[in-house]
Formats: sequence, C-alpha cells, structure tokens
Amino acid sequence: MKVIKRNASEVEFDITKIITAITKANEAAEEDARMTPLQIRRIAERVVLSCEKLGRSPSVEEIQDMVESQIMAHGAFEVAKSYITYRYTRTLVRQSNTTDDKILSLIECNNEEAKQENSNKNPIINSTQRDYMAGEVSRDITNRILLPRDIVDAHNEGLIHFHDTDYFAQHMHNCDLVNLEDMLNNGTVITGTLIERPHSFSTACNIATQIIAQVASNQYGGQSISLAHLAPFVQVSREKIQRDVIAENEEIGRELDNSQLSAIVEKRLREEIRRGVQTIQYQVVTLLTTNGQAPFVTVFMYLGEAKNEREKQDLALIIEEVLHQRHKGVKNESGVWVTPAFPKLIYVLEEENIHDDSPYFYLTKLAAKCTAKRLVPDYISEKKMKELKEGNCFPVMGCRSALSPWKDENGNYKFYGRFNQGVVTLNLVDIALSSAGNIEKFWKIFDERLELCYRALMCRHERLKGTLSDVAPILWQYGACARLKKGETIDKLLFNGYSTISLGYAGLCECVKYMTGKSHTDPSATPFALDIMKYMNDACNRWKKETTIGFGIYGTPLESTTYKFAKCLQRRFGIIEGVTDKGYITNSYHVHVTEEIDAFEKLRFEAQFQALSTGGAISYVEVPNMQNNLDAVISVMRFIYDNIMYAELNTKSDYCQECGFDGEIEIREKDGKLVWTCPKCGNTDQDKMNVARRTCGYIGTQYWNQGRTQEIKERVLHL
Repeated sequence: MKVIKRNASEVEFDITKIITAITKANEAAEEDARMTPLQIRRIAERVVLSCEKLGRSPSVEEIQDMVESQIMAHGAFEVAKSYITYRYTRTLVRQSNTTDDKILSLIECNNEEAKQENSNKNPIINSTQRDYMAGEVSRDITNRILLPRDIVDAHNEGLIHFHDTDYFAQHMHNCDLVNLEDMLNNGTVITGTLIERPHSFSTACNIATQIIAQVASNQYGGQSISLAHLAPFVQVSREKIQRDVIAENEEIGRELDNSQLSAIVEKRLREEIRRGVQTIQYQVVTLLTTNGQAPFVTVFMYLGEAKNEREKQDLALIIEEVLHQRHKGVKNESGVWVTPAFPKLIYVLEEENIHDDSPYFYLTKLAAKCTAKRLVPDYISEKKMKELKEGNCFPVMGCRSALSPWKDENGNYKFYGRFNQGVVTLNLVDIALSSAGNIEKFWKIFDERLELCYRALMCRHERLKGTLSDVAPILWQYGACARLKKGETIDKLLFNGYSTISLGYAGLCECVKYMTGKSHTDPSATPFALDIMKYMNDACNRWKKETTIGFGIYGTPLESTTYKFAKCLQRRFGIIEGVTDKGYITNSYHVHVTEEIDAFEKLRFEAQFQALSTGGAISYVEVPNMQNNLDAVISVMRFIYDNIMYAELNTKSDYCQECGFDGEIEIREKDGKLVWTCPKCGNTDQDKMNVARRTCGYIGTQYWNQGRTQEIKERVLHL
C-alpha cells in the first residue's frame, strides 16, 4: 500500500511510523493516562485496515485523522490531546513555506498529485515541470495575497473549488471561440510577423495551427475553431490548381476538355485537402505549448455555417477528410495506430445529414464509424441547440463551456471572438450533508454558499479588469478574440454579456440521494433535483442583472477535483453509503456511473438538466465495442438529434506495447491501489501501454488519480 505525503510524493506505507507517533504522544501524557504498547499496536493495525478499505492511496492527513479517532475510541483522551497538539505545532512549522518542497518534488518526478492532476500532461517533461513549478508559485501568491482568506479556506475544505489557481496570478482567461475567419481573411500577426491572407487551403491550415499554438500559450482553457472558416480556401486552391493545370498543358501543346480539366483539378485538390488536414492533426498532436501539453483545441464541423452551396460542398470535403484521418488515428512510438486526445471533434447533426436520404448522410455514417473506434466526434443537435439558444447553433469552448447568445450594435448575433472569464464550482453534496437533511437549513446554506461563489467569481472578474491588450497580442490585438489598440484594456469585453463567467456545480446525484434517500432519476426525487438547478439559474440571472456580467451555470467536468471533493467529504462527514463511500463524486447532473439505465433513457432524462445548465454541459452513454454495429451507433446519434443538445458515446481504445494486445486494458487492484493492467500479458507499466478514456468531456491519455480511476472502473454499460 502507498501513502501520499504532504508534498504529493508517494511512498510505501509504514506502520512503524504510526506506532512511533502514537508512542511519542503517549509518553507526553501523564503516566496514569498512558496506553499499553499492545493498545498502541492495535490502534495502528485498525488504521491499516481503514486505509485498505479506501481502495486507494490515503494521504498523511487522512491517516492522522484515523489515528486521532482510534485514540479517542480507546478512551485515551490525554494521549489524543497530546497527539493533536503535536500535529498542530508541526502544521504551523510547515505553513511557513510548503512551496519549496512541492517544487523540489516536481523536479524529482515523485509528485503523485502532479502526475495525476491532468490526464493529458506528462509531468516528467521539462516544459510541463516548468509550467507546474510556475503554477506552484502562482498558487502560493494566490492563496496568501490575492484571494480573501474565507475563499481560500472554503476551497481547501472542499466547499467550493476555485479553478486554475495555478494561473490566477497572471491576467489570463479560461477558454474561447477563436475568430479564425477574421484572422485568415484580414490577416494577423504572430510573434511580430505579419501573416497575410493565405493563397491556398494548405497554407490556411498551416496558419491555423500556428494560431492554435499561440492562443494555447496565452490562456489556460480550451479553444475551438470552425472548419467552416477554412472552407473558402478550398475554392482559392481550386482556382489556383486550375490555372496551373491549364498552363502545364499549354506548355506541351495539349488541350483538355472541361471534364478532363475538372477531373485533374479535383484529384489534385483532394490531395491538397488531405495534406492540409494532416497538417492540423499532426501539428496539434505534436505541438507542446508553454503549459506543457498539446493545445486543447476543439474542431467544429457544421455544414449549416457555409455561406453558399459551393462552400458547403467544399466544407463537406474537409469534414470527410478529417473523419477519415481521425478514424485512422496516429502512430505511437512503436508505429502502431492509436487514439490521440486532440483535437477534439464536434459533429453537428442537422436535417442535411441525419436521414438516410439526406445529401450528406454519408458523412454521418463516417462519423459513426470514427466514434466507434476513436471516441470522437461528439455530437451537437442543431435542432435542440436552436431551441435553447435563440435559433443559433455554434461550438462550445473546450469540452463544454457554452456562451449565451449576444448581439452586436447592429443586432447581429456574434459568437466567435468571445470567451469565458473563469469558473468556480459549488460542491452540492457538502451543502446537503451540512444541512443534516433539514430542508430549510439546506436552502439557507445554499444561499450562503452561492454568495461565497459570487464573491469568488467576482475575484476572477476583478483580476481580469484593467488587463492591457499587450499581455497577449494574438488574443486582444490581432483577431483571435478582438482587435484592440496597443495599451487599451480589455474591460469592455468583460461586461454586457460579451464574455461569460461560470458557476460550476458537482454532485447533484449524491446531494439528492442524501436529501431524499433516492436517486435523482426516481420520479419522486427528480423535481427536487430540478429545483436545485433552477435555484442556481435564478442566482446567475440575479447577478447578471446587478452587474451586466454574463453569469451562467456550468456542468463542471471535475477531473482531479472529483477525488478532492470526495476526500474532503469523507474527512468532514465520514463514510455514508451511496453518498460519500466512493473516491469520487458525480460530475454535474449526471446519472451515477454505477446506476443501471439504458442509453436512450439516460439521454432523455439528462436532457432536462442540460437545458438548465446554460453555461455548458455534456452527457454521455457508455457503450461496448460498436465497430461491428454501426447501425446502433447511428440510432443513438438520431436520438441525440431529437432529444438532447450535446452528447457523446464512450467506448474503449487501448494498446499494450509489451504484447501487442489491442483490446481493453483493465483496471485491477494491487496492494490497495488501482492499477492499469494488460489482461493478456499482465503489463502494468503505464509507459508501455496506450490507454484512451473519456475523462469528463474530453479524452485523457496520461492516466488519472485514484478517485477518477475508480469512477472509470465502475462505469456500467448503457447499451
């Protein structure tokens, strides 16, 4: 069994350290109040049993809490008092400076917290270490200077989660929709170099990847681009290729009729589209930005964005090539085709591609084939989104953050170039447990926590106010988000709903379970769950009216925070069956991963909550290998089109480099820890296997903490 130390490094569990600590506390007590060595040994053994029941690596703090409880249970109150006093004294010493230890553990690659924090970051790599080291300094400054003490304490206790404190010291925003159309058509500037309008599709793709890299290095959240902004350059290339073909044949004295000319041009054009798409895929996968990971970019595929029929046909050519290449995958270091994490793909289901006789249904069949093998694309229903977003259909930012409709001074809707200011997440489970099941007390505590979140969100807003456009020219001066002047602040983009700011929420499932004794899927408990969603919406609407800032509620992905919240709840309230008995809590409004429910019922049920999650959310269904049952995949896609705005299908896509096994890598328990294991050869070396799992809206490929790993292991199939 392993233990996670305070500096986040992981060491072997040693019972003698527990015995030594209790013995020292025992010796500090009066002689007549002391315990016997046998009693001390039994306490230590019971602590070991409690740790083993966790099914994960316990932290030092958790072990010390268990020791305290066991000493008290033995009636040795004087010894317990001595032990608590010793802990408190050591805490004061440690608080003088914990940053140095954490940075040193990062450099030495034994910081388990960092290893498991982000499933797409490899903390061994220098660039990632540099980002994490800077993040530790930012956290330290944020916690000591920039944030109010009560907000820091609430974050540490797991009442709320103030996201991305490792970037808060800088004037950086979360995620955005890159205005690629403006940057390509009107030019941009990258590291002081003027980039003019491209003269071919392949050049446009190359410029797009440079923009993606620059944007990723100047913010901490995800970005989204639309293939529709690249589609006009297909015609630019077509015309250029046609001129070249005519000139080549004139040189040799050969005349081509229109059909011959068209055939040659389209063949060469297809090859250019292939190269351009390959540039985007391989550049994104191989780029390492300044935050130590590949750019978190989403590619939006929506035929309805095309401005005319010719452009729509060209956009379809690009989408087809993107899906072909993603289905193929990328080669790992062994030369085997595997599933990449990025770019994330979103395919819009619409009337022109959803039915068997739709003109672009062939793309939908290709999307289904790609999803069954590579987990993407995910799906947005044009019909449902237009119902919820004032007749508009547009991409989400990153994995789910969604803008609210906004009109410019001319009354035109605008989405590209807008962004999210940041997220603070509310732990709904803690509200329920703090109320002890009293409904009046529940709503009172809810109000208090919402007020806390509001003040935390306003800290995010205030941190961005006064930010000069010069801090990130690619974003604020050269078109990704705006074209402000040098020295101008971004303040006007922070108000009147232009940008959004998100109230996240987590654990609706466990919250309702504790308050009602039933799952929120139970018809008698569902109204209470919906009331909670409406209550958060009402708060956001009230804040928006008071400030003109675009507040919205956001179905938080919870990657590593699901584990943090679970541990905090267990520490504060103990183990409560069905509520705090896991190493994770449920993302946003989702049905619990262990609950038996079929795919269609799950999507139908969650759609009502997604509609209320105005700041973004995504639903999923867990499916087995569907590569030989694409009709079933398409059935789910059609159900999404008719019933829910945004959803995805989760399957498995793994490879063992030791033996060549390409089935599902399993999660097994070993020495009290969950370990990824090849079922064929028993390989447990994570550096010698490729595992891709949907973490919480996006694909993770670098493994997860024990809480998230337990959640992945316990997912039931919905189809």
